[in-house]
Amino acid sequence: MVRATAERLANSTVLLEVEVEAERFSQAVERACRKLAKDVIIPGFRRGRVPRVILERYIGKETLYNEAAALMMGEAYPVAVKDTGIEPVAQPEVEVVQAEEGKPLVFKAKVEVKPEVELGQYQGIEVTKKVKPVTPEDIEAELERLRNRYARLTTVEDGVVAAGDIIKIDYKGTVNGKAFRGSAVKGREIEAGRGYLIPALDEALIGMRTGETKEVKITLPADYPDERVAGKEAVFEVTVRELRRKELMPLNDDFAKEVSEFDTLAELKADVARRLQEAAANEADLLLRQEVVARAVENAKVEPPPSMVENQVEEMLEDMVATVEGRGVSRERFFEIMNTTPEEMRERLRGDAVRTIKTRLVLDAVAKAEGLEVTEAEIEAELQKLAGLYRHDPGELRKVFEATGRLEVVRQKLLRDKTVEFLVEKAIIKEEAPEPAAGVAAPEAITEETGTAAKA
Repeated sequence: MVRATAERLANSTVLLEVEVEAERFSQAVERACRKLAKDVIIPGFRRGRVPRVILERYIGKETLYNEAAALMMGEAYPVAVKDTGIEPVAQPEVEVVQAEEGKPLVFKAKVEVKPEVELGQYQGIEVTKKVKPVTPEDIEAELERLRNRYARLTTVEDGVVAAGDIIKIDYKGTVNGKAFRGSAVKGREIEAGRGYLIPALDEALIGMRTGETKEVKITLPADYPDERVAGKEAVFEVTVRELRRKELMPLNDDFAKEVSEFDTLAELKADVARRLQEAAANEADLLLRQEVVARAVENAKVEPPPSMVENQVEEMLEDMVATVEGRGVSRERFFEIMNTTPEEMRERLRGDAVRTIKTRLVLDAVAKAEGLEVTEAEIEAELQKLAGLYRHDPGELRKVFEATGRLEVVRQKLLRDKTVEFLVEKAIIKEEAPEPAAGVAAPEAITEETGTAAKA
């Protein structure tokens, strides 16, 4: 039998006092004796066959009792946590008060727990939904992106580099006659004049010819990844090896047929307008949701304990590193490129980590206050979706998630998503409809007009 009491201390910390009945501790002492007998080598005895009286004489009763206490606390602590209803967010600091055979085991455990949240107003939050209007310029810009995406590249034998040309270059740089990290590259392909190089070097490429070599003196940026040369004057020798130029298709019906399922440019423009308007509406919805949640968090009072913040910072940092490593950039090179250290990056992430934790805590508190729950059917539907994404059998994926504890992560995500929906549903939303920009007709109108013209 385990008896436990919980005393709340400052800074979201709880002190548990746990007592395990004497009989169970005596059983733990016997288990500890068998375990230690297998680990300790005593001359004249086979491993695991050492009588207890000899073992105690050899290692001391205190060692035996400490081992028994460790075994027992590993079992009793989770029971105490469940019985007292606390939600630990870190490993406990344990102090053994009494560990002696024939007497109850008594220990204290001080642990940081999920903090209490004092909710403010979270229903009836007033927000304005603003949808950005789509302008003729937006449509033209999107059409230009399509032209560039489907442009044909032709090799230019006799010509000079212009902004937007695709060029292959070699370059090597020195500071005081010595090369430095990242200063020499062969066969790099870039789009000229688009900021892929140090600005002065990028500008120097404009006007060069294929096969031409130029010497360029520049001052390296103060935040250049190699601290030894940051801010110093460097000399780069750059050679243009190949020049290719984009051939943009004219904006006409043939272009529409080439890049889309439409037969006319008018239909393509209508579709572009529709997609831009959909994107604007989706962005407005996202911003609305973010504002409602941010206001609910702002209205609440909660102070995340240090361990929660540190864990979140580490999680964000490791996610960031894993992303760049997936793109072939090493951890060390990532910090070089960012011109920072892991410690400095952690400090940069700390503010976002605190906001993330506060948001989760407030959403969890709202879900609890409103009795929101996730059904088994909703969890199953999410697993089906993930199984399709990862190309796994849903049943096997569930087993993996259950074994690794990720099923609870799925449940938490679904519950928080449901809570956000609840907050938005209960918000007072004023819609600010966008005024149609001059020259932009509704997609339906354009389609109808196009259809009529086609029939005529």
